Amino acid sequence: MNTTFSLKSVSKQISYLLLLALLISCKEPEVVVDPPVVIPPNTDFEQYGTPFTDVPDARDAVIYQVNMRSFSSTRNIQGVIDRLDSIKSLGVNIIYLMPIYTVGTLKSINSPYCIKDYKGISAEFGSLTDLRTLVDGAHKRGMSVMLDWVANHTAWDHPWMNNKAWYKQDAAGAVVSPNGWTDVAQLNFSNSEMRKEMISAMKYWVYQANIDGFRCDYADGPPATFWKQAIDSLRKIKTHKLLMLAEGTRSDHYTVGFDFTFGFRYYDELKNVYSKGTSATNLYGFNSTEYSGATETRRVVRYITNHDVNSSDGTPLDLFGGAAGSMAAFITAAYMKSVPMIYNGQEVGFPTRLTFPFTGTVINWKLNPGMVADYKKIIGLYNSSAAIRRGTLTTYSNASLCAFSKTYENETIFVVANVRNSNVSYSLPSGVANTAWTNALTNESFSPTSQIILSPYQYLVLKK
Repeated sequence: MNTTFSLKSVSKQISYLLLLALLISCKEPEVVVDPPVVIPPNTDFEQYGTPFTDVPDARDAVIYQVNMRSFSSTRNIQGVIDRLDSIKSLGVNIIYLMPIYTVGTLKSINSPYCIKDYKGISAEFGSLTDLRTLVDGAHKRGMSVMLDWVANHTAWDHPWMNNKAWYKQDAAGAVVSPNGWTDVAQLNFSNSEMRKEMISAMKYWVYQANIDGFRCDYADGPPATFWKQAIDSLRKIKTHKLLMLAEGTRSDHYTVGFDFTFGFRYYDELKNVYSKGTSATNLYGFNSTEYSGATETRRVVRYITNHDVNSSDGTPLDLFGGAAGSMAAFITAAYMKSVPMIYNGQEVGFPTRLTFPFTGTVINWKLNPGMVADYKKIIGLYNSSAAIRRGTLTTYSNASLCAFSKTYENETIFVVANVRNSNVSYSLPSGVANTAWTNALTNESFSPTSQIILSPYQYLVLKK
């Protein structure tokens, strides 16, 4: 290639460029027309208060779910503030609030999962100031706060409806509902601008209310790519340690960054053990299935009730053989490699379903103080025992008894729970029988022989 140029040629080129620049500078400025769809900026927000520094390790969490519409006679945030000490006394370190956002009215059934404004609080629950007071109060008591996040869909009267491309549409161009839930509209996760604004809204609550994470509703709906984008973006907020709970069963929830998933399969099989007489040995298999793809730091959240199944299936008293049976069920769910979750009212054995959309019954907190004491003991032991929270699991179950050990460093816990409404004889495994133990819930010495008999729904937790 010839790279030699004459001075004359260079001079001509320079003259041309100067003339062009002069012409451009003399042009009338272009009229800027706003685009038809204005995308809100995806910016961070000013930080309220001081980020909480005592957010628990995911393996050490104990979650308490609050259904605000049934929690108190006021049915609002203030009602939760008034009972923070009671929640703390159970041994809880995470409060999970069901959706507090503005509820849509178009095609609405008044579900709190029908969101009209991701950055607004429904007047029925209170204000941003109220939420800040709740979060501040929880933090002062050593508890984190998670908000319920409904990413999959919105109300039909959400302002995002002005951006039709943000929603999934049928062949005729009509926005569709997900899974037959006709009160809500399905979002389109192929739209990058919608994704950005969704993530921006999640950041809003981290900064503006100082919350500590999200329980993500129907996490199996949005694609894994969205959750990875959202979680990666939230993790970049270095001032906050955020915990992320997926209400879902997909194994990729672990790989995209969720700390927890929901133990749907374990719960369903636990019901079968009680109602259909299926073998308690099945529980170990479902436990293993739910941990498929999980690293050691991830956990499955286990429960014997929550807002969905309490409404649809019945209370723990209905499903697990009354008060005694429900406590045996809770022991197995809480101690077999899990994070335990309590749904409000469970701890007092509230006998009435809190039916969807949760606007009727109010919990009577004066019921069954003895059951409350049992929950405190069970959770207290969970909090004090590294073996329960992090130990290696070995199963010794049979058809009628759920039995397993948890070992961590120099601590061993042995759990056995009768899941039948009848006496059951059990042959203790070697290493358990004829060995000195301590009853971990009573602190009494216990030296079992090779055979023990457990009364209906009786459970034992031994430690050494």
